[in-house]
Amino acid sequence: MKLLFAHGWGFDRHFWEPLAALLPEWAHVSDDRGYFGTPHEPAVEGPCLAITHSFGTMRVLAAPPPGLMGIVAINGFERFTAVPGRPGVPVRVLDRMLRRFETDPRGVLAEFRKTCGSTEAFGEIDPEALAADLLRLRDAAPSLPDVPVLAIHGGADPLLPPEMRAATFTGAQVRRIDHEAGGHLLPLQAPQFCAAAIRGMLA
Repeated sequence: MKLLFAHGWGFDRHFWEPLAALLPEWAHVSDDRGYFGTPHEPAVEGPCLAITHSFGTMRVLAAPPPGLMGIVAINGFERFTAVPGRPGVPVRVLDRMLRRFETDPRGVLAEFRKTCGSTEAFGEIDPEALAADLLRLRDAAPSLPDVPVLAIHGGADPLLPPEMRAATFTGAQVRRIDHEAGGHLLPLQAPQFCAAAIRGMLA
């Protein structure tokens, strides 16, 4: 079994280093959307478990690898914005981000990362890649594959409303674990907690 790590909007493959280091028994690959450098789409052959964060979950759902056996969705979701009958982040929030992004992409990204809980500096950005995926965050709603899902959420997540977290992955083969004090960057804030949950999923 190989682990496929997929990061969220505004981050890159290095996001996973603390968590991946706690799971040395399993071979792993990390994708990279290229927000801060060269994109990387690893070829995944054979059975794999996807470990996703935030928007990374939507990306894996939109293009699941052939050997996908399950998903550990950390702070994840299959739709980000609210629609009638489905809670989420208000569409107006994304519209405001998209408008500002046209003139101040670095400012929008820095503010988003700060909201998530990260004040770490970042280098040069690829505004086109970030803008394209910000639009996907606004509109996309990929379907769920027929695989088990472990949903891990933070009880103090500043980005995802509580009712949205509770409604994620409805109808899927889903098991839920909450980190009561955790925020939106659980792989960085609570890597031991996440690693134990992943080990349980693999078992």
